[in-house]
Amino acid sequence: MEDLIKKLINKTNLSFSESKTLFENIMEGKYEEEKIIQILETLSSKGETNNELAGGINVLRAKSKHVNAPDETIDTCGTGGDGQNSLNISTAAAILLASLNVKVAKHGNKAVSSNCGSADVLEALKIKINLEPNECEAAIKKVNFAFMFAPNYHQAMKHVAGARKKIGKKTIFNLIGPLSSPAKVKRQVVGVFDQKWMKPFAEALNENNVKNAYIVHSEDGMDEISPFAKTKIIELDNGKFNEFKIDPKELGLNRNNKENLKGQNADYNSLQIINIFKGTDNEFSDAVALNCAAGLIVTNKEKNFKEAFNLAKKQLLSGKTYEHLLKIQKA
Repeated sequence: MEDLIKKLINKTNLSFSESKTLFENIMEGKYEEEKIIQILETLSSKGETNNELAGGINVLRAKSKHVNAPDETIDTCGTGGDGQNSLNISTAAAILLASLNVKVAKHGNKAVSSNCGSADVLEALKIKINLEPNECEAAIKKVNFAFMFAPNYHQAMKHVAGARKKIGKKTIFNLIGPLSSPAKVKRQVVGVFDQKWMKPFAEALNENNVKNAYIVHSEDGMDEISPFAKTKIIELDNGKFNEFKIDPKELGLNRNNKENLKGQNADYNSLQIINIFKGTDNEFSDAVALNCAAGLIVTNKEKNFKEAFNLAKKQLLSGKTYEHLLKIQKA
């Protein structure tokens, strides 16, 4: 075990199997807090690699409570931390996807880097966030949507809670958390706060048997597909990687009031979600439809991004997504 730590101190990258061993020891409580702090800070100063991410994801997934979800199930869980304090775009997109008959196992937490995390806004929307695995499985079957509250599912994370608090800044756990779905989803849309993580994320997901994914980061700094600027995409498609950009102007989007994407507290954010689900058409509905379109592509429901976007937008404007929200509330 000490050999692995020495490697990191010497700025030597770990292999996938070495990373797995390191994270197994961490998550089984075999290291004292000071040692964990040393490991996390050394990884950060060296720079985490795709193999190190992949090993951490593998262990975190293995040690979580497990949800059995159908093969086509998707998660929409970003890293956060983009500093934009925007409305809960990927959470709203997840509910929109569910209303379009896509099965969603949404994985998330309460606010860390913003005023309102996915768990906060779902609670405000009167959606249950403390579901056990069997309840998640039933909800996915019944209404195409369930939320897996990260602290309930990743109990091994208690071994690093103290160290992360003392470090007080992002560590590898901020990166691997969003990729460590308890449902072990094979399809994912992931936003990242810095484009340098796009390729490592795609490679780490591929290493963990994810079939289809969009890793996204916009030119205006969002960890979402932006309605205001081009968004860089790395697509994982059955072991192959494709890179391209989505330009909102090519989709006919020319609105530019960024204030309509600014989030506040959970009550405010949930009200904005309800408004677009009832048919309000604004920058927020554009952003949610864009990110839903990515989910439709990743789950093979649609092949063409523009058609996927138009379908998502039509569904929002119809009010059917609000009707589906009411079903999710009752599930």
